[in-house]
Order: sequence, then C-alpha cells, then structure tokens
Amino acid sequence: MAWRLLSHNISNIFESMAVDEAIFIDTAQNKKPPTIRLYGTHPAAISIGYFQEMEDINIKKCHDEGIDIVRRITGGKSVFHFNEITYCVVASNSDKIFPNSIVGTYEIISQCIARGLSYLGIEAYLAEGGRVPAHQALGACCFSTPSESELLVDGRKICGSAQTRKKGGFLQHGSLLTSFDARSTAALLLPADALQKSDDLIKAVTAIDEHIESPINVQDICEKIKMGFINELGIELTEDKLTAAEEKLKNELLNKYKSSHWNMERKEKI
Repeated sequence: MAWRLLSHNISNIFESMAVDEAIFIDTAQNKKPPTIRLYGTHPAAISIGYFQEMEDINIKKCHDEGIDIVRRITGGKSVFHFNEITYCVVASNSDKIFPNSIVGTYEIISQCIARGLSYLGIEAYLAEGGRVPAHQALGACCFSTPSESELLVDGRKICGSAQTRKKGGFLQHGSLLTSFDARSTAALLLPADALQKSDDLIKAVTAIDEHIESPINVQDICEKIKMGFINELGIELTEDKLTAAEEKLKNELLNKYKSSHWNMERKEKI
C-alpha cells in the first residue's frame, strides 16, 4: 500500500496548522494510508504547544517584527519557524508500522529522518532518556532540550518534534533546522535574560548548514528526507495533493487557527 507524499510548499503558519489537522481528522476517521508532508513557513512564525502559556514568549516583539503566532494541537514547547523544514506524518491505527505509543512512534520517524540526513553526510542519532528536569531546561524553546528519540548531531539537537494521538491515529510534526540564529530565537522565545540564554542555545542546538561543506537547497534536503522514509520503512511514496474533503476541513479550521480564542485560551468555539 502506497503512502501519500505532499511535496514541499510554503504557506503561512495558520494554513499549515489547518492542513495538518485536516489530514489528521480525515485519515483517522476513514482509515486512510499514511501521509508525509514537508513544508516551509512564510512569513516567519512561532508555534506554541497545546498546553503552553502564550506569555512564555515575547508577544510584543513578535507583533513588532511581523511574526505570526499560532497554537498547535500537539504538545511540546515553542518553535520558531524560520530557516527550517517542517515535516508532518499522519497515520491511522490501521497502519501497523507504528506502535501505539508516543515514544515508539518518535523512534521510527526519527530513524527515517536520520537516514535521510545520512545521505547528506550528517550523522544524526536518537537521544536517550526523557527530557531534562524543568529547572535545568531553557524555558519555552523546543530546541533547548531533547526528548527521548529526538535527533542529535554531536550532542546538539537538530530536529524537534511534537505529537497528538486520538483513538483513530496520530499526527506528528516537527522542525528540522537548516540554519540557526540563537540570538533571534532567544529574544523571541526566551525573553528573560535572552543574551545569556542565546549562548546556552548555541551549545544545545545545531543545524544542517553547520555540517555540510557547500550550501544545499531545500528541495534537495527534502528529497533526502523522502528517501530516508522510503528506504528505512520499505514503503512506496506517491506524490499527491489534498482531497476535496481535506480542503473543506482546512478552510473550516483556518478560522480556528486565526482566532485569539484558540491561540490565547485553547477554546475552539466562541
């Protein structure tokens, strides 16, 4: 059974979150084959985790710099969507490649991405153990500390992920950094003592451009990630687009993701 691939495209963060959730709902309800989606974000944006407080980030600086803010349906901490590739994997429980656990699913997807990075000459490996204790973490930034089975290169995190599960399946998406600006990230996501924390982030975070000899474009990186999934899982990927049902769901969900009731208060209906 072929999986569906939605090839890399660029859109605003509100539409991207609506697309991810639309695929998730339709796949889980109708037991469809898994989907892998790759995308970029413009304008630059911050996504915060479902349980996170909006006040964790520098809201005023985001507004002043035209940076969109959205709440994800997945957990975890804040992600600055800039100079990165976001991946999304959605599968129903009818697909037996993935175990019925968050950590087990993380491990499989991370192995696929690590294999894709290996085709770029980057040796990534899975983090062991859980998150570091809260008092040792750097606050609201997803990349400040790895979860079990997230990806490291030379001891620094290169890809952060988050997941949500329902009875019918799961959605996992994450951010693979192509380059990293520690100061800008700290100023937006870690406003308290941002300068010091930017130095800490440099020690904790890495990106693709630090590990390759010459620049590479996003499409080439996406091709390697795609091959990582194909070769690691032994699957066939067929390029396609959203179905009419998914498009309809996406358009309905856009209002949610643009709403302050959702983004500020986690309320889906006024």
